[in-house]
Amino acid sequence: MTAIDTLLDGFIDYAGLYAPASLDMQAAVRNYLRYRNGKHGAALGRLIIDLARLNEFRDVAGAGLRDIRLSVIGSASSNWNQLPPLLRDGFAIESIEIKPCAPSQIENVKKQIPADLTTYFEVPVDSNAPEQIAAISDAGARAKIRMGGLVAESFPQAPAVVAIMNSLAKSRTPFKATAGLHHPLRSLHPYTYETDSPAGTMHGFVNLCCAAAAVYFGGDPAEAVALLEEEDADAWRVLPDCLHWRSLRWSTEQLSEVRKKFLISFGSCSFAEPIQDLEAMAWL
Repeated sequence: MTAIDTLLDGFIDYAGLYAPASLDMQAAVRNYLRYRNGKHGAALGRLIIDLARLNEFRDVAGAGLRDIRLSVIGSASSNWNQLPPLLRDGFAIESIEIKPCAPSQIENVKKQIPADLTTYFEVPVDSNAPEQIAAISDAGARAKIRMGGLVAESFPQAPAVVAIMNSLAKSRTPFKATAGLHHPLRSLHPYTYETDSPAGTMHGFVNLCCAAAAVYFGGDPAEAVALLEEEDADAWRVLPDCLHWRSLRWSTEQLSEVRKKFLISFGSCSFAEPIQDLEAMAWL
């Protein structure tokens, strides 16, 4: 695969059920199947869904139940005993995402999840979450960080993102990201799809992936911050076998390692926007 194909491989977990898209189940399932079978289907990861909506999903998915890869969201207090019967019924659940909880709860929750499922625990970016990261690492789980939301205050500053990625890299804890990553590069966009929505600067998923690569391979944290804050598309060069940002370069092999071992995926309520932006930039 080319460098950009490697970066995108299974990268986008589709969260169309969540704000700001907030689609109904039928529309989200229909979209997922269409994207999966489309030209850029290799970029599609899992459908994100709440544990409480899995029976509704069963009714809508019908015969396609086994064809839709799922990542299921719940909390520390959710009834995770539901999972084994659902797996036996054919639900293609691959991962579990736990809402923020105390470090002392992480090991107990992880024990309730079937061992062959990947478990992500959301950690707060701004606090650097040392206790949570230690507990996640000790439990053999993964982290989840929130990169945006529906208001300006939901978007963490670049130094805070780099600090938590640095902590994750030191413990070799893989992570996924979610929210506010609809576009490849950092840029100004409305927070929602409403006509009167306020706008603000959103992080880019290419920025995040390259910053994660810089951190993972032991680069200067200041460069990783600059990567996250880069808004100039001309600062990048996308070649078949590598991706350049200014003086830095990552080969296809390095991008593959980062994607497999560090930044696993990101959740987006839109699959079309990331792809359309990349096409408009002639990166796809």
